[in-house]
Amino acid sequence: MSPGRPPVNRDEDRRRFWGLIAGGLSSEDAAVACGVSMPLGTRWFREGGGMPSISLAPPSGRFLSFAEREEIALLRVRELGVREIARRIGRSASTISRELRRNAATRGGALDYRASVAQWHADRQARRPKASRLVVNEQLRAYVQERLAGRVRRADGTPVPGPATAPWKGRNKPQRQDRRWALAWSPEQISRRLMVDFPNDESMRISHEAIYQALYIHGRGALERELVACLRTGRALRVPRARARRRHDGMVTPEVMISRRPAEAEDRAVPGHWEGDLIIGLDKSAIGTLVERSTRYTMLLHLPRMEGYGTEPRVKNGPALAGHGAAAVRDAITSTITTLPARLRRSLTWDRGKEMAQHATLRLDTGVEVYFADPHSPWQRGTNENTNGLLRQYFPKGTDLARWSLNELTAIAAVLNSRPRKTLNWKTPTEALNQLLLSTQQDGVATTG
Repeated sequence: MSPGRPPVNRDEDRRRFWGLIAGGLSSEDAAVACGVSMPLGTRWFREGGGMPSISLAPPSGRFLSFAEREEIALLRVRELGVREIARRIGRSASTISRELRRNAATRGGALDYRASVAQWHADRQARRPKASRLVVNEQLRAYVQERLAGRVRRADGTPVPGPATAPWKGRNKPQRQDRRWALAWSPEQISRRLMVDFPNDESMRISHEAIYQALYIHGRGALERELVACLRTGRALRVPRARARRRHDGMVTPEVMISRRPAEAEDRAVPGHWEGDLIIGLDKSAIGTLVERSTRYTMLLHLPRMEGYGTEPRVKNGPALAGHGAAAVRDAITSTITTLPARLRRSLTWDRGKEMAQHATLRLDTGVEVYFADPHSPWQRGTNENTNGLLRQYFPKGTDLARWSLNELTAIAAVLNSRPRKTLNWKTPTEALNQLLLSTQQDGVATTG
């Protein structure tokens, strides 16, 4: 049997590909690095559900490698004998003789030895297909599938259909839309509960990792891929650990970390230190928020959608048509904060979102020093987080925030700034800001006199 022209999918290539994926590379970059096409790398990743379909352990050396087979083919073309080939590559003569006999190409009736064909034969013969436990054990499969994807029922046992959901398309992240209602036990809960429900039946055992593999890896096990929608994350692909841990915030350097922020910003004694963030609504709409730390004075940033949103196809590395890209946020902050006197533009502390990628330009345009909070530390911007919670009374989650005009946002900010605050001894943010401005003006006059 001969494959004709074998595909480039040797185990060595796959092993190297998944090793690079485990290191944090994208499927396209990993494919290029291991010498295969980017579409092939993407197909490997998707068919594997983001999980390696081959052991990443290096070969033991017991079997011939592809490099050795290439060397055998070259020496064979030079008409060297079996013993001479064995001596040159450091293998026994019987190994070389068996390789030439078993793995040669047989097309045309002649035994032609080619490295690619020989490797294809070796990989095919090395397969030891083993049926998944979920395939051979019908009772176990029914148990796992019922706990994972079983129907929600009322107390009297009647089923609750839940919302009508869109057809499963294999997307990696569930969008903000209705999801299928199911029992949705986690694979670990299912695996552990089997020991409780079947304490004496060793055939009713399966690891949670085997359940995950049956869901994520194409053709593995008896579970359909669309049942990943019953997992709490709803991901269609598993995210490699190195990629999940990698943060795309190369814009945040040690010089702009919150630890470098002036001490006067921490004690709130001097006005002009701000905290900022975005609140996100339906269909990627957003409103920017700026809150002054001393007085809790709030300003809202108008971030309308750009022309072409929803009608033009997305362009890779193109403008963020949703309205809250780096350039749009920079312009909105610049136009808003420059309406204040210079003494109220000292610093701005922001979350680590990509919308602040142009913070260096913002600093040059406004004179405001920009700092970033530590990862997963919202309390470092507690004033802004609290204000965003107050704003949700007017801009609830799941609503379109792009429908509000600048005048309407200004009106809501004025309402918030006219509310008395306990932390300000029941003054309003507007009164507190005016008082601070008045005191700094008087201090300046006394100093110059």
